[in-house]
Amino acid sequence: MSNDRLETPAQQTPGLFGIKHSNRDFTQRNNWGKNKFNSSFPASLSAFLENEGLENIYLKLAQDMRVYHDSISTTKLYGMNPFAEDIFYAFESAYTPFQQLVIGQFPRIDLVTLNRENGSCLKGLEVKLTALPDNSTCDLTEDRFGCELVIRPDTIVYLSCSIAMHFRHDLEQLRSLIGEGFAAIEDWQEGINILASVARMTEAVDRIVLAILDKQEPLVMQPIWKTQGKSPKLSEQCLDVFVWSNLAFTQLFLDVARREILVERKVTRQVRTAVWLFKMLYDFSLDGQINHRKVIDELSYDTKNDKAFAVNGRVTYPYMRSENLKNPRINKKQIKEIIFGGGQNLLSPERRFDAIVFNSPELFE
Repeated sequence: MSNDRLETPAQQTPGLFGIKHSNRDFTQRNNWGKNKFNSSFPASLSAFLENEGLENIYLKLAQDMRVYHDSISTTKLYGMNPFAEDIFYAFESAYTPFQQLVIGQFPRIDLVTLNRENGSCLKGLEVKLTALPDNSTCDLTEDRFGCELVIRPDTIVYLSCSIAMHFRHDLEQLRSLIGEGFAAIEDWQEGINILASVARMTEAVDRIVLAILDKQEPLVMQPIWKTQGKSPKLSEQCLDVFVWSNLAFTQLFLDVARREILVERKVTRQVRTAVWLFKMLYDFSLDGQINHRKVIDELSYDTKNDKAFAVNGRVTYPYMRSENLKNPRINKKQIKEIIFGGGQNLLSPERRFDAIVFNSPELFE
């Protein structure tokens, strides 16, 4: 980590801390809309952490299949010092090293860092800016607050590719880890045919994961912003960044799927996501490529595939529980160092009627 502290520029046009070269022009209002801000701000926040001498909280998977907390510098997360002249922030872009693994057009991911000198991809990250607490935990004590995570199908494509990449020169090893018996599944589109095999699928994924445990890498960046309970007021200590490794992330939905398959005996979103991941890896072991669109479109099991799955704060809390979840390290007064040059005036927050009513108690006096 560099000892040279970057200062917020004195001559300011609207911008975000540390992001100099990117495919977004932060002097333009259209680059401050909600969907863009939700990935731009986290990229800047993580750079700000590095500048403060702090590292991101890194959720990794241990040999016993439990998720534990480590830390990762933003330089390692981005593949280059976040303030280097040669780093380029490509938002909503494709991480092209994975293109060779798939059939058809490869989906975009929230943030790809590039080396400006040679144009090479450094890292690809999904970004999930999440509120703390969510609706499921806002009535609990502060030390039990948790965040909701909503995951897109494209994230599962990136997850499968991040795993498959390690077996591209040894498909036989991948087939061996998967095991026998899955060729007997006649119709993958019928949930009734799948339910009996889900447990074996999750066991196979676990074997694959353990085989590359020392190669796990960041996949999902999850910055948190903390409020005073359900109110719209930020807590004094309100910002921090959690990062899920690709292998730790598998357990977030596999753990839920394992429980649901025992209790509900139906293909829930989490169970379906487990099937998607397994099927992509299974197909890759046979063909050396993944037809991700075919898997997602055909294996819907009567559930919309607009999202892969969602888990509320009660589910994420056991994985994220830490002092930094309770007391995030970045103070609300530091936000003006991250958003500068009047950038806050270019934001376009959603106007929601329920939020306006909730924040207008005088209407009921």
